Amino acid sequence: MNKKYNKLTFVGIETSCDETAISVVRLKPDNTGTILSNIVSSQIDVHKKFGGVVPELAARAHVQKIERLAKIALAKSKMKWENIDAIAATAGPGLIVCLTIGMCVGKAIAGTLKKPFLAINHLEGHALSPRIKNKINFPYLLLLVSGGHTQFIEVKGVGKYKRLGTTIDDALGEAFDKTAKILGIKFPGGPILEKWAKKGNEKFYDLPKPIINKGGCNLSFAGLKTAILRLSKKIKSKKDKQNLAASFQFTINEILKKKTKIAMLEFLKEKNKNKKYVFVIAGGVAANKTIRENLKNTSKQMNFEPIFPELELCTDNAAMIAWAGIEKYKTGEKNNLKFKTKPRWPLDENAPFLKGPGIKL
Repeated sequence: MNKKYNKLTFVGIETSCDETAISVVRLKPDNTGTILSNIVSSQIDVHKKFGGVVPELAARAHVQKIERLAKIALAKSKMKWENIDAIAATAGPGLIVCLTIGMCVGKAIAGTLKKPFLAINHLEGHALSPRIKNKINFPYLLLLVSGGHTQFIEVKGVGKYKRLGTTIDDALGEAFDKTAKILGIKFPGGPILEKWAKKGNEKFYDLPKPIINKGGCNLSFAGLKTAILRLSKKIKSKKDKQNLAASFQFTINEILKKKTKIAMLEFLKEKNKNKKYVFVIAGGVAANKTIRENLKNTSKQMNFEPIFPELELCTDNAAMIAWAGIEKYKTGEKNNLKFKTKPRWPLDENAPFLKGPGIKL
């Protein structure tokens, strides 16, 4: 490792939605990282009664918490501000009122300390997060499954991404939360829905698998959600709701199994097919145990090595933002205090926008 990067230490700030997060991450000589602190403050209690995130309330909560969390993160890392090499903050995609809080704080700290500031794409944080703890070479295939995004991406290098497939409507995490809400599960419903599914019969309901036989590795979940809504009006017992939750989760796994195989074949085009490549599954939905097992089995069938970031790195966190800052800094990217927030910021800028009615696949 170049000596100037030895023990490179970044503070990461994440405020793209409803988690206020601050982290301190250090680069190790083997080019992996050490997470010195990773503080995440959830806002579930703030938004629970509304059934979803209220942007204005989320931004207000960030303002109230961020200074205290920064002090906690520095104290836990046993670092001082003057020993931090740079600041990285999420600049997008996300809720603009929330992104602005983290960006302003990050720029203020960097400006005061005269340290470099790097604006980070939240999706790039997820994409690079498994490299904190694992020695993973480029290229690798990424399935990003979160509340706002569901995409298959070829990660060619830092800042080099090719989207192979995406959802044309709801993200998978959104489909989980909306289905949970339909079934009467309070926000955030995904984890509880998973528990309900364990008690149900996954074959009880035959649910639709939208665009399962077309559109390459693009996905669609809106039609599935509509079917859930229609069926939910006909059932009343807790057991039937558990059966519906189980059938929903089973259908999701069937969709992911087929679309992942298509994405893997697309990824392997013009590559050495005898080589074993890495398949990274990141984002909040990657914490779902049945999805993990399903994608592990699919990877084995297709000769890919599945890697999941640790659970604390699957959901929104600042460690992945600090790490993405380190990775980008090593490529030569430095200070950018003039960078503006980007509520919409695709990893692959050349990929077509595939959302809304009238999409042709």
